[in-house]
Amino acid sequence: MDYGSKSSVEEIRARFDADVERFSNLETGQSAAIDSPLMLELTAGLCGAIRGDAGALLDIGCGAGNYILRLLQALPRVSEVTALDLSLPMLERTRERVLAQRPELALKTVQGDVREVDLGRERFDFAVAAAVFHHLRGEGEWRMVFRKVHDALKPGGAVWIADMVDHWHTGAQGLMRERYGEYLAGLRGAEYRDHVFAYIEKEDTPRPLVWQLDRLREAGFGQVEVVHVNGPFALFGAYKV
Repeated sequence: MDYGSKSSVEEIRARFDADVERFSNLETGQSAAIDSPLMLELTAGLCGAIRGDAGALLDIGCGAGNYILRLLQALPRVSEVTALDLSLPMLERTRERVLAQRPELALKTVQGDVREVDLGRERFDFAVAAAVFHHLRGEGEWRMVFRKVHDALKPGGAVWIADMVDHWHTGAQGLMRERYGEYLAGLRGAEYRDHVFAYIEKEDTPRPLVWQLDRLREAGFGQVEVVHVNGPFALFGAYKV
């Protein structure tokens, strides 16, 4: 596939630089994504249920910090958080909001692309990535990033991914797009639906859910888990043994 017509990293960064306020709402989440608030709550609940004594978190594509804020409520023993994002204004808002809630927290903000940033080895109990990986392009990038996340987790750690997913069959893909279009039009009208579809076409390259699960296993994760699917959006994860 030729990715030359897709948005560059700089174009994606510029869009998020200008959209901080929309991504700063814990109640609505990212409204263009179906069930975004539910997936946020499920992620926090899962982390608390799996390893309530977790001490270190990684948020890949942290946006304005919604996932970090909710995870800190579910994981009271967290003392170290690394927040990674392309957008400096997003990171600044994350720092402001998170330290207002937990001023004693060791919060490291990193501006950069997950494809290029060194995540380290066996540093984190949990990694989360919400509406991020659909910006990855070729298969090699997906494999490399999933391996980096695996290596950055401590044994027994887990990654949770809330994202747009594709569908293998063109018929299934068409049906899910139609249903998603109905959701968007019901949310803010046909003009908003067309606007969202236009930037998805320009910016995003999601992959099928099962394909991503296979790549997570290939990266070294011992078990994978699908928690929630609604149309073209899913919450799923993987455990490092």
